Amino acid sequence: MAAIFSFSSNISHLNCQNYLLIQQPTNPRRSLLRTRCAGENPPSNSATEPENALLKVAWNASELLGIATSFFRSPNNAEAGEVALELARDASGLVDRAAIVKTIKEDFERSYFVTGNLTLDAYEDDCEFADPASSFKGLRRFKRNCTNFGSLLERSNMKLMKWEDFEDKGIGHWRFSCVLSFPWKPILSASGYTEYFFDPQSGKVCRHVEHWNVPKMVLLKQIFRPSRRLR
Repeated sequence: MAAIFSFSSNISHLNCQNYLLIQQPTNPRRSLLRTRCAGENPPSNSATEPENALLKVAWNASELLGIATSFFRSPNNAEAGEVALELARDASGLVDRAAIVKTIKEDFERSYFVTGNLTLDAYEDDCEFADPASSFKGLRRFKRNCTNFGSLLERSNMKLMKWEDFEDKGIGHWRFSCVLSFPWKPILSASGYTEYFFDPQSGKVCRHVEHWNVPKMVLLKQIFRPSRRLR
């Protein structure tokens, strides 16, 4: 969740949606509607093109800011929070689903969204990470963004509210708030949920898709709004 520092775009479910040939009553010609498959981003009407462009700029700038601040951290802290875990596998090499879910819940207790303290073995190395501002692939990049974002916080609070299991994924519903250590002490506060899609071959998480229950621009505006005690 690295807030604006690690958002990515909303992504559709993996399940392909097949469309049938439709016969128009006033037109004998049949039209074939295309199939929308896994990984294709659905159109979003929640933000205009200028707003989306602004969010993209903010995301890129914030990631660069996080990288810059990482140079001032102690080298010992840079790799802190790596959780090593040898996950049990069955005869086919598939990782036990219950073990993956258990590690995700434990990572929430470590506030992995803002600490980077997550169980790397639960994810594919090229796992896709997506949220309302952008998307990218790479477990190490996600960990770096989370760690960098955490270094910019004065305090934070994160809680897993509910977990749901489905055939191809799990969904974690969460609440999050934090105070950024900027001079105007902005407060970020939101709720949402994250979809964890499991790779059918390895059993590990191959897509990590965040959804926020607030409009994209509201999140961005929170960063520039001074806290009440400074007004």
